[in-house]
Amino acid sequence: MRFNKTRIILITACGAWVLLIGIGLGFLWQYENSPGPEETAPYRWPGGSQIQLATDRATLVMLSHPHCPCTRASMGELARLMAQTQGRATAYVLFLKPAGSSEDWEKTDLWQSAASIPGVKVLVDDEGVEAGRFHAVTSGQTVLYDSEGRLLFSGGITGSRGHSGDNAGLSAIVSLLNTGEAASAETSVFGCPLVDTNSECRGALDDSHQQ
Repeated sequence: MRFNKTRIILITACGAWVLLIGIGLGFLWQYENSPGPEETAPYRWPGGSQIQLATDRATLVMLSHPHCPCTRASMGELARLMAQTQGRATAYVLFLKPAGSSEDWEKTDLWQSAASIPGVKVLVDDEGVEAGRFHAVTSGQTVLYDSEGRLLFSGGITGSRGHSGDNAGLSAIVSLLNTGEAASAETSVFGCPLVDTNSECRGALDDSHQQ
């Protein structure tokens, strides 16, 4: 009888452990595959932008949070994109710098990664002004405009949060730049909110204010 009780307790404990692992993996899967909030990008190049629209090729802009862990994958995909399109777009990465943040707060490893990509220019987006002009609310939001300022693509270039690999956004931009056509012109963006008190990136901003 004692043996049976011990065995039942052990089986119950193992079952509970497996259940908890399953629940945890479920939450993780849901988080990784849940896109960030989105807004429709302007159909024409926004007036007043500090970025100059290229007149001889397309212009690509990525709006990023310098402390967003999800955006590391976006930088890797951007490097692939630039290598596969061979100078067919002038590309910019704009990093948010909120009001009151410390000096060089935006100069993270993500900044260095973006700056190391051939053909990419890195700029500071003070107080998210440019993000507002492009209607970007999630880190990693990428827009592509043609030489006449018409929107060709808006969305993310990763298939889920923080994961590299083939995805619809990357494929669409590469196809647009290389052939002029694409299966889709819009994809979901997987990243932290650019400016949000509930953002996973918010802790980095709070830390900078305390220094």
